[in-house]
Amino acid sequence: MRHDSCGGQRGVIRGKDMEDPALNRPPSATTGSRDMEAQLIRRACDGDGRAVRALYDRYAPRVFAVVRRIAGDDDLAQDYAQEAWIRAIRALPTFRGDARFSTWLHRIAVNSALQSIRKAKTRRMREVSVPDEIAVAPRMGDALLKRKLEESLDLLPEGMRKVLILHDVEGYTHEEIGTALGVTAGTSKSQLFKARAKMRRMLRGFEPSPKEVEAWSV
Repeated sequence: MRHDSCGGQRGVIRGKDMEDPALNRPPSATTGSRDMEAQLIRRACDGDGRAVRALYDRYAPRVFAVVRRIAGDDDLAQDYAQEAWIRAIRALPTFRGDARFSTWLHRIAVNSALQSIRKAKTRRMREVSVPDEIAVAPRMGDALLKRKLEESLDLLPEGMRKVLILHDVEGYTHEEIGTALGVTAGTSKSQLFKARAKMRRMLRGFEPSPKEVEAWSV
């Protein structure tokens, strides 16, 4: 496998590819099979630009959705998604199939986005996707509470923040989070417990609605 050929993602994805019906047709029960996916991965690692493009076309919307939730900004999300794809394609030779490719790719996308945020030298206000169960009812002070939510999320330790985002924002189960982050389901539950406790302390004094109190209760 040629690692250098997997790393040139920008040119491969944006360049024009030769017609290949097997690669370019929409995913179906056949083309979406794990065998076909494994074949695409092997070909991508061997420098096949059409295979890289096929993987990108299949998973680009999912990767963007993941990093968009974390970034809260379309422009930032585009940058994070591009960086995630560069890392993923460079790391393709390390994929062993122990987990589903989509799970492996999701983990890279999440880690890449969070690393980009930590490295940013200037803080930007971001829209944080808030699930229905912790949605803020429209009333006076909501803007301040939302800002406090964003700031509080940023102050959480990395592990807690990842678990909280994946569980309470994206709706993943603890088993799925464990697979994505390489931890046990028990560790995920523990991190979520601690993250919610810290969030409750940091949000104290904002008089949340009954729905919010219930959402952050354990």
